[in-house]
Amino acid sequence: MTLASTGDGYAHTSAPATANPRKVLNNAVAVSPAFSLGRRAMRAWIWTLQNALPPALTTALLLLIWQIAFSQPGASLPTPSIVWSESKDLILQPFYWAGSQDIGLGWRILTSLQRVAVGFGLAAIAGIAIGALIGQSIWAMRGLDPIFQVLRTVPPLAWLPISLAAFRDANPSAIFVIFITSIWPILINTAVGIRNVPQDYRNVAAVLRLNTLELFFKVMLPSAAPYIFTGLRIGIGLSWLAIVAAEMLTGGVGIGFFIWDAWNSSKLPDIVVALVYIGVVGFVLDRLVSAAGRFVTRSATP
Repeated sequence: MTLASTGDGYAHTSAPATANPRKVLNNAVAVSPAFSLGRRAMRAWIWTLQNALPPALTTALLLLIWQIAFSQPGASLPTPSIVWSESKDLILQPFYWAGSQDIGLGWRILTSLQRVAVGFGLAAIAGIAIGALIGQSIWAMRGLDPIFQVLRTVPPLAWLPISLAAFRDANPSAIFVIFITSIWPILINTAVGIRNVPQDYRNVAAVLRLNTLELFFKVMLPSAAPYIFTGLRIGIGLSWLAIVAAEMLTGGVGIGFFIWDAWNSSKLPDIVVALVYIGVVGFVLDRLVSAAGRFVTRSATP
C-alpha cells in the first residue's frame, strides 16, 4: 500500500502495481546463462533428431537389407561386412602415398576435382556469356539455339574420341568432355533468366541511362541469378558424372580409372568404397553451389 495525494487535499491509499508474472519470469530466465545454454543445446538436439536421425536410420536399414540379401554363399556382390574387412584401408587412410599408382582415394578424388574445376569453370564462363547473348538478342537465339539443342543431346563419352584426336592427350581431353557436358544447362538457364528480366527493370535502366555493361552487371545478372545458379547446380553434377566416365577410358590416377582398374582386378569391395566416395563428393559439390547461389541471390537483388 502507498499514499497518494489527490486534488481534494486528502491522502488516499492505493494498491501497488503488480507486474505480469509471466513477463517477470521471462526476463529472469532470459538473463540466465545456464538457461540460454540449455536452450541452445535443446535446439541442437531437436535439429539432430529432425535432420540427422532420419537419414542415419535409413542408411542403417539399407545396409541391413544389403547384408541379408547377399550373405548367402556364392552371392554376386559383397556384403557391407566384406567391404569393410577387405577395403577398410581405403576408408580409414584416404591420403596414403606409396607410389605413383599406389595412392589413397583422397588423392585420386583431388586429381579428378582439379579437372572438374578447370572444365566446369570454363563452362560456367562460356555458358553465362553465351546464354546472356542468346537471352538478350532474338537474332542470336534464332541462329544458335537450334545448333545448341542438337549438340546438347550428344552423350558425354561420344565426345571423347573427338577430343583425343584433337588434343592427343588424356588430361585436356577429359577437361573438354567436362566442358562440353556441363555447358548446356548453364547456357540454357542463363538465357531463360535473361529473357525473364522484368520490363520494369529495363525501364529503370533506360531512365538512369545505364550503358550496356552497367545494364548487364547491375540489372541483368542480379535478376537472372536464380536461373544461373540452377544451371550451375545441374552443370556441376554433370561435370562430376562426366569426369568419372572419361577417366575410365583415359587412364591416369583419377577416381574413374581406379574403378576400372579395380574391376579388372576383380576387387568389388574397392569399387563399392569408391562409389561411396564419389557420391559424397558429388553431394558436397551440389551443396556448395547451392549455398553460393543462396548467398548471391540474397545479396544481389537489383
